[in-house]
Amino acid sequence: MTRQEHVEFAIIGAGISGIGAAITLRRMGITDFVVLEKGDALGGTWRDNSYPGCACDVPSGLYSYSFAPNPEWTRLFAGQGEILDYVDRIAAEHGVGEHVRFGTEMTRAQWDETRHRWVVDTNRGTLTAGSVIAAAGPWSEPLVPDIPGLDTFDGEAFHSSRWNHDLDLTGKRVAVVGTGASAVQFVPAIAPDVEQLHLYQRTAQWVLPKPDHYVPKVERWVMRRVPGAQRALRSMEYTIMEALGVGFRNPWILRIVQQIGRAQLRAQVPDPELRQALTPDYTLGCKRLLLSNTYYPALTRPNVEVHANAVASVRGNTVIGTDGAEREVDVIIFGTGFHILDMPIGSRVFDGAGRSLDDHWKGSPQAYLGTTVAGFPNAFVLLGPALGTGHTSAFTILEAQLEYLASAISAARAGGWTRMETRADVQAAFNADVQQALATTVYNAGGCQSYFLDVNGRNSFNWPWSTGRMVQRLNEFDQRAYEVSAR
Repeated sequence: MTRQEHVEFAIIGAGISGIGAAITLRRMGITDFVVLEKGDALGGTWRDNSYPGCACDVPSGLYSYSFAPNPEWTRLFAGQGEILDYVDRIAAEHGVGEHVRFGTEMTRAQWDETRHRWVVDTNRGTLTAGSVIAAAGPWSEPLVPDIPGLDTFDGEAFHSSRWNHDLDLTGKRVAVVGTGASAVQFVPAIAPDVEQLHLYQRTAQWVLPKPDHYVPKVERWVMRRVPGAQRALRSMEYTIMEALGVGFRNPWILRIVQQIGRAQLRAQVPDPELRQALTPDYTLGCKRLLLSNTYYPALTRPNVEVHANAVASVRGNTVIGTDGAEREVDVIIFGTGFHILDMPIGSRVFDGAGRSLDDHWKGSPQAYLGTTVAGFPNAFVLLGPALGTGHTSAFTILEAQLEYLASAISAARAGGWTRMETRADVQAAFNADVQQALATTVYNAGGCQSYFLDVNGRNSFNWPWSTGRMVQRLNEFDQRAYEVSAR
């Protein structure tokens, strides 16, 4: 790339969001765009997370683009490999690949007020773009805790999203730090092979039964051949998930639902002491909802020890818990999540005056409708602040945003605008409404600390209303919320 190169749109990231944005542009007849992808393949989260047992925790029929249903899912909750194959296939069918520049990492993007365009620096050169679409997502950068002495560890240490497939865990002593969505999947997968597994659990998690099953060939045949079958399945799955979503807005309902989790815990963990250590002290849904039929049984294995505390430090090959207990291990695996609200993109995107998103946000990300940010013209954030839910598919959120993106682009083209910026007062009013509505949801009132809360203790992640309301709000671009002009 050279400084002279200019495109109409620059999409950052080639995961499900970036691919969806690229398809949206192409369906609008727009081909003057690039997709900047730092990796060497498509897929984003589903490319990076290839750990044993990795699978979706949303029904497969709902975890796909609505315009490209997949009749070939072999499980109700598809595994990582199938999802990645699906994403690759859809991207190929829609010609996304010709726009992707692999091995190209955006290092800085700054708005040029004089020319009404973005100057985008990458590790392979600089280009300019009329608009930037940030599609890196909140699950792209692994979070590894700063543990004293970790640099002295003599064995292998890695994050679950950077799984070391060259390492054979058979007969190894393994420490797993973290008990979130990834650990719940990979712990049962590796526990039978390792000599000893030490699970460090800072906070107990609610784990509900996972209604997963193999999808018979005859059912897949029906999905391929019977008109409307896939739409009906998707509609049914959506309705079930939305019914669960009512509970997130009315925590008393989830206190009833969590009895299912208690029942599973009693049935699968006979040891009362271990069962007590695994029992959460907050309302279901306050943290991300976890589904598994194998997690609790794995923790009862004789070679698994649950430490109901965090890791304090590492000394050589010794892991030391906050309770003072010391354990010798050969491998440390971090299932500690991602930089959800302190996304790396925040320090790389700058307004016309040279202030970054992080400078604007001061630890609490905000956007209008989770999509556009005051001070950053012609920029869109996919799966942005205040759009996360505890119950629905990321594809549902994404497609609502893509509809908004398409409407905004159409309005700008019709009006001849070269600059479009969210009004600060509109953004502030929207986020004030969000915060007021969040106060009574399980996310804020469930009695826990979660990644939904930012460094300031503010919930910058969740959408407090129904998914239907989200789709309705994002259904049409409202020019009154923006300051627009032509150069």
